[in-house]
Amino acid sequence: MTVGIAYVDGSRFRRSLLAAADWVAAGRDELNRINVYPVPDGDTGTNLCLTLRAVAQALRDLGDAPLPRVIETMAQASVRGARGNSGMMLSHFLLGFRDGIGNRLRARASHLADGIRQGFDRLQAALDEPVEGTIVTVAREAADEAAAARDEHDIKVFMQRLVRRADAALQRTPELLAVLKAAGVVDAGAKGFVRFLDGVKRLIEEGHIAEGAVDRLAPNAAASTEVAAERDYQYCTEVLVRGDALPTAPEVRKALRGLGGSIVVLQTGDLLKAHVHTDTPEAVFQLGAHWGTVEYTKADDMRAQHAALQEKRAIGFVTDTACDLPDALVFEHGIGLVPTQLILEDKVYKDRLEMTAEEFFTRLRAGYDASTSQPAPQAFTEAFQDATRGADQVLAVILAKALSGTFANAEAAAQAFGGRVTVLNSRSASLGEGLLVLRGQELAARGWLVENIVRELHRVRDQSGAFFTVENFDRLVRSGRVGRGRAWLGTKLNLKPILALSAEGKIEPLDRVRGKPAARRRILELLDEALAGRPRELRLAVVHADIPGFAEQLRAELVARYGPRQCLVSPVTPVIAAHAGIGAWGVFYQVEDGTNR
Repeated sequence: MTVGIAYVDGSRFRRSLLAAADWVAAGRDELNRINVYPVPDGDTGTNLCLTLRAVAQALRDLGDAPLPRVIETMAQASVRGARGNSGMMLSHFLLGFRDGIGNRLRARASHLADGIRQGFDRLQAALDEPVEGTIVTVAREAADEAAAARDEHDIKVFMQRLVRRADAALQRTPELLAVLKAAGVVDAGAKGFVRFLDGVKRLIEEGHIAEGAVDRLAPNAAASTEVAAERDYQYCTEVLVRGDALPTAPEVRKALRGLGGSIVVLQTGDLLKAHVHTDTPEAVFQLGAHWGTVEYTKADDMRAQHAALQEKRAIGFVTDTACDLPDALVFEHGIGLVPTQLILEDKVYKDRLEMTAEEFFTRLRAGYDASTSQPAPQAFTEAFQDATRGADQVLAVILAKALSGTFANAEAAAQAFGGRVTVLNSRSASLGEGLLVLRGQELAARGWLVENIVRELHRVRDQSGAFFTVENFDRLVRSGRVGRGRAWLGTKLNLKPILALSAEGKIEPLDRVRGKPAARRRILELLDEALAGRPRELRLAVVHADIPGFAEQLRAELVARYGPRQCLVSPVTPVIAAHAGIGAWGVFYQVEDGTNR
């Protein structure tokens, strides 16, 4: 008998979780649109996304490791990153799964079945009031099918059976919850759980997450359906507490019952996280302070979220993946992201969606060659269509026209939208582009008109800039930006080029220094000169190609030195890393002093 995949080890399980996180992220908007239970606040997809992104980031930082370390990292990250009711429930499932797998270095179908069963048992036991027609129902059916399939010799067949059974249970959720049937939707949290399992299955079957990532919402599943919540609590509240003598989960649930509903409590080691829908979030935080040291609190106004969901935004934002904005900010602000294209060993990937920076760095270190290509106009057309469904007007902030044909394709696509889409040349890249998007978002939230935002972003853009350097000349030679002779000489002399973005958005050389310490000093000198007036309204950003420790140290120094209102750190996206190479880094500054409304 031919066996496909007989077991999962640390490497396989890690890649499966990364794929599952990406697949849930691809369906985020639909999950938000169909979110009507327990309250229609439109954030189930975002909460699941952010929970799994925290897991994915921890696993990328971990790298390849034995299965017990991968599973423990997953579990701990899910507790810290759990967001909302759905994220807390998924975290419980993952904690139980960890306990079921134990310290095995390889897990066969029977071991996975044990993990899934314990995952469901822990999830159900954690809920104060388990409700059928939710993730509870789907997880139970998945656990039952896993038990029935525990003797399968091929993990691929095991996962196919699991997803098929879970999806069938998902389709029955409207029959179990009247609120779902009235809205004509399945349960959003349950669908997110099925997407999580399906992401694992798709990786096994296809090797990567394929195109068509976002399922389209059925016509009868309209987001605007009015559904009354079972309890009209106002705030979705969370508190994360650390302590050596934490109360038990049942004790915490008992303490919270008098304050609200939809209670979920997570506890592992010296960490405790509680979620509750309540009208008195401060009372929840006070309880948390009695249990231990409060490390994190959140209180989202669900009524305001629901009201915002029912109305179109005045302005929606779109950018491309070269913006380097972290996923959490993209999700939080509802920014449309158009992927540029990465060509790796003759295979085309959608930047960030099908190839993350961490995965790309691994390929580069292994000697893979890479090139890039701009998004097609159709990619922008689809992004603008999505954005105009949720906003009256759209502002697209795009990679510098002088660097890529990406801007021209965005302009071409915008012409079909009758003036509803405005395209702005960032004259920048990476977080220089991303910071402009964040500034635009702020102004839109204040009620500014598109034309005034564009005028202000032009003003801010023209008094902002960036300085950066590369570790070696290999990628610049391959992309044709530096000749082989100059590269050879630069390598022999250990020269580091100091580069900047011109006012037109072109890359221009400023200086050459010998060695990394000198490059760091020179860039800080240039930054001091650029910020000599010590602006009061300043954003900074550090980007790097696989040198996170250096980037964090530099961020801390920049914060102490300039006191910016914001200082982001992000790895450069693969389409930029393909030209800059591993070890490249840069500092972007955005000066916002003065306004021109």
